[in-house]
Formats: sequence, C-alpha cells, structure tokens
Amino acid sequence: MPRQPVFIALQANHDTIPIVEAIQADNPSAEVLEYPGMVKINAPGVLVIRRASIEERVGRDFDLREMQLNLISLAGEVDETEEAFTLEWKTA
Repeated sequence: MPRQPVFIALQANHDTIPIVEAIQADNPSAEVLEYPGMVKINAPGVLVIRRASIEERVGRDFDLREMQLNLISLAGEVDETEEAFTLEWKTA
C-alpha cells in the first residue's frame, strides 16, 4: 500500500533559501512548488529535514526550531529531534 504524501510550506524569503536547498538535497523525490510568498515541498511518504544539511548551507549552527519562524503549514506527523525534523504518516 502506498504511503500518504506529506508536505511542508514555508514563507518564501532569504532565510528559507538554505532550508529549501537542504530539503531538496536530502529528499530527491520531493517536489518543490514556488508560489508568491510561499514555498511548498511535497514528498511521497516521508520528508526528512536534517540540521547538518542546513548548517552546511548557512555556515553556522542551526537549531531546527528556527524553521518555525517561517513555517506556514505542514501535513504529516512530526518526529523532531535535535538532528532531524521528519514528517510522515504513521500507521497503527
């Protein structure tokens, strides 16, 4: 049975560019859709946002909670650690 898709939508601004780049690099099957003021990233089943990937792009320490400043919406159950922010629908 195919897994349900997940997504994250972020404000489109200078701060989110490295986040979106990191998500694309770590999730090659993800689809990035750009809208006025928003970037939506869809993924089939699971989307993983890795702190280390963002840090490589911003050139400094990055706390994944910083993403919430630019978060518009998301779909999926969140599993958040200091190292990764993962979206997926868990099955019973």
